[in-house]
Amino acid sequence: MPLRLTTWNINSVRLRIDLVRRYIADHAPDVLCLQETKCINDLFPLGAFHDLGYRHCVVHGQKGYHGVATISRIPLERVESMILGGEDHARHAGARLMEGPFAGTVIHNFYVPAGGDIPDPALNAKFAHKLAYLDDMTLWGGNRLRQKEIMVGDLNVAPLPNDVWDHKKMLKIVSHTPVEVEKLTEAQSAGGWVDVMRQLVPDSEKLFTWWSYRAADWLASNRGRRLDHIWVTPDMAPGITKLDVLKDARGWDRPSDHVPVMAVLG
Repeated sequence: MPLRLTTWNINSVRLRIDLVRRYIADHAPDVLCLQETKCINDLFPLGAFHDLGYRHCVVHGQKGYHGVATISRIPLERVESMILGGEDHARHAGARLMEGPFAGTVIHNFYVPAGGDIPDPALNAKFAHKLAYLDDMTLWGGNRLRQKEIMVGDLNVAPLPNDVWDHKKMLKIVSHTPVEVEKLTEAQSAGGWVDVMRQLVPDSEKLFTWWSYRAADWLASNRGRRLDHIWVTPDMAPGITKLDVLKDARGWDRPSDHVPVMAVLG
């Protein structure tokens, strides 16, 4: 049986639980990794997910900010929730699949800091934190076994020229600056990760997962960025059979500014 895995920055899971229900009804992922859940663990809507058939949850929450959650039909075991970048933020959760053909696979769910608006660590503490976080991801990646692992999430960096609407205009905009791209590339290389999305979609094609709330008409302007990612260890890369970026979700009622991204493995 294949594994259907989705990552989605939901931008408040309680506010947008009906959108999650809609997505699950239409696409039925086996595992759903959410970022920016924006609630403490005790307030996470576990009951809603249980009712939908997702009875296995690894939640790492924080009041009003950040937060990640991995929701699954398949039994999970929590493996770690790391603190990176020197700030005590809920930005990572690790979970191991315990049954089925992918038993033993570890899924890392990340929410990398956005970094504010000014791409200068001397002037912007949020940007300095982001760079420190990416550096810690590189150190972490270099110390792993590099087998049967998946890393997903809102990594808040669009690394390739066609991951943004205009490469030249975006070079001084946080999420596509050369220093961020360099550091994310280092993190990918240190962990030996394969970029699933670009394995299936050529680098020459535009590929976006995020459209700003600030755009008067996000669809007409299409000034998107690929901030959400799915990476796998090389042993898993040949098994990737499908990718689905649900752009239509950006047009739903009261949407997140990110859309769900699904990969099918096996």
